[in-house]
Amino acid sequence: MTTYFNYPSEELQKELKEIANALATPGKGILAADESTGTMGKRLASVGQENNEENRRKFRELLFTADKALIGQAISGVILFHETLYQKASDGTPFIDLIKERGIIPGIKVDKGVKDLFGSEDECTTQGLDDLDKRCQQYKAGGCQFAKWRCVLKINTNTPSYQAIMENANVLARYASICQAAGLVPIVEPEVLCDGDHTLERCQKVTETVLAATYKALNDHHVYLEGTLLKPNMVTPGQSCPQQATPAQIGRATVEALSRTVPAAVPGIVFLSGGQSEIQATTNLDAINKFNGPKPWRLSFSFGRALQASALKAWNGSDVAAGQDQLIRRAAYNGAASVGQYSGEESADAASASLFVKAHAY
Repeated sequence: MTTYFNYPSEELQKELKEIANALATPGKGILAADESTGTMGKRLASVGQENNEENRRKFRELLFTADKALIGQAISGVILFHETLYQKASDGTPFIDLIKERGIIPGIKVDKGVKDLFGSEDECTTQGLDDLDKRCQQYKAGGCQFAKWRCVLKINTNTPSYQAIMENANVLARYASICQAAGLVPIVEPEVLCDGDHTLERCQKVTETVLAATYKALNDHHVYLEGTLLKPNMVTPGQSCPQQATPAQIGRATVEALSRTVPAAVPGIVFLSGGQSEIQATTNLDAINKFNGPKPWRLSFSFGRALQASALKAWNGSDVAAGQDQLIRRAAYNGAASVGQYSGEESADAASASLFVKAHAY
């Protein structure tokens, strides 16, 4: 087979690399505020609020109007949902302007959700490639600098199958190449779900297999790795596994899996929280950074539930100041954990509550 290909132009490489490095700034991570309308409805219902555009807008205004100096210290980027990109604050200021004023880079969720993978054992693929080039151009013109696409792999007796691994790896690679062509840094998210009773060792092996296939596909599609980020699961036992793991064990297994599969050219790895409680996600991120092993990439966070649960509960539909205080607090804890300097905290109801949702879809 031919090995002929073209890298992106030097100008485009420079642009993509600068965005990726800025997102991976030490001590900072990404706020994933890209919940779909349905998922946002579940969040609002938990505090007795109706799922309508105004309530969705009000909660996200809380996120994007947090204290400029404080929130910018720990958050480098925010992932938006399509609806949110074009919304405005109550004073008429576009959300994207508020985000930029805080020195935070706007990004956008571009996948259109998971669908069943025919012929598989309850596995899935992710849709949205057909018009992705046009949407990426639109989002770049609208001020976004990066994008995110989530694929899902399930651990069971016979899964993930070769079919599902290869399908999702190639979908992620095609997405990444389309994004880069439009000047957007792609966040590549092959999530191995924590649903099930599998062991830490099984999760590590599956994660390694999935990541190896993903980076082979990215190479096949000539994706410029210095202009990408990876958003993987942490390596943990299944939620119903009788033998749970310590943060130190999770840190070791996660770094080992990454060191065996992720090229050093990737500037940053931003973990998803995967249904862990806020405190669990922060503690495990800290353990990953404290593990004494090869870590050529910056290891940080791209949390949704694990940054917003306490803020949502404190807001409760009306108390903006209390919600913002909790958001800034969690962002600071995770910023510290992303450089291995988290020293723990007093457990609070919202921060220690499980955020696990079986077969989570958004």
